[in-house]
Amino acid sequence: MDLNKLPKLTVSATPHIRSKVTTQSIMRDVIIALLPAAVMGIALFGPTAALLIVISVASSVFFEAIYCKLAKKPSTIGDLSAAVTGLLLAMNLPASAPWWVPVVGSFVAIILAKQLFGGIGFNFVNPALAGRAFLMASYPNEMMTYPETRFGVKGILTNIDALSSATPLQQIKQTTEAIVPTSQDYLNAFIGNVGGCLGETCAAALILGGLYLLARKVISWHIPVFYIATVFIATVIINAIGGDSFHRVPVYELLCGGLMLGAFFMATDYTTTPMTNKGKIIFAIGCGFLAAIIRIKGGYPEGVSYSILIMNLFVPLIDRFCRQKTFGYVKPVKKKGEVK
Repeated sequence: MDLNKLPKLTVSATPHIRSKVTTQSIMRDVIIALLPAAVMGIALFGPTAALLIVISVASSVFFEAIYCKLAKKPSTIGDLSAAVTGLLLAMNLPASAPWWVPVVGSFVAIILAKQLFGGIGFNFVNPALAGRAFLMASYPNEMMTYPETRFGVKGILTNIDALSSATPLQQIKQTTEAIVPTSQDYLNAFIGNVGGCLGETCAAALILGGLYLLARKVISWHIPVFYIATVFIATVIINAIGGDSFHRVPVYELLCGGLMLGAFFMATDYTTTPMTNKGKIIFAIGCGFLAAIIRIKGGYPEGVSYSILIMNLFVPLIDRFCRQKTFGYVKPVKKKGEVK
């Protein structure tokens, strides 16, 4: 046998079977999924929303590039993860935020929450949410002042005397009366004609983007479904326990605030969520319960961001609890009389 005619073997490290899916392709799909919400944000809040998105994405990419340059590491801006972080951060900003707010948020997200922990795949919390949490703590006035939409809705809930710039959750928080949203209220919340961050108000656009990610198998259904369902169930339970002192409409709670954005786009981050489906369900239930508690009983009208950040910290523990058995593992049988 002529050995020279045999095909040459390439020796390489595992895994030997590789998927065609890359970080860049995943991030590209996330950007595509976020486009409907971004477009609706610009349509609802005007050119300032577009400017904030551009500044946020550009700042994130810049900080990623400059860190790699200073640390003498290969540039990672081509994987689009920094662009996704910047876009998600912009989605969590009010359209009235000054231009420097996304710059500061991008620095915290990219440098402090991501790169200093080793870069993509090593951060222990979602970078965009870390940036938002820092901005909320440092600049509450800039982060909680919401402009009217361009359609000029004067009151989201007609039976509440509240500022037109307040979000529906803020308006509910400010009243002790029972709230009964009208059909117009539901429609406004669904299409985004309410106060709020520029990328979280339009539930329809976010659901559309989430369905795209599910269809592309970028995310699984476990976290979005259990997160949203838990917020619904927890709201019903708190209503029942609290009696007349708490009256929140569960379906309306799902459409308002950042729940859809958080459930589909931020709670599903690969690095900061459990690896097993069982772990993802536990993680999502924890997120949903915390979000409902913070919304109804806490000092903030919204609890999605903090619920995800808190549960991010429990991911290593959840992964340890839900660890799968090694393929082919056989439990050793203890022989009679054998001392271990």
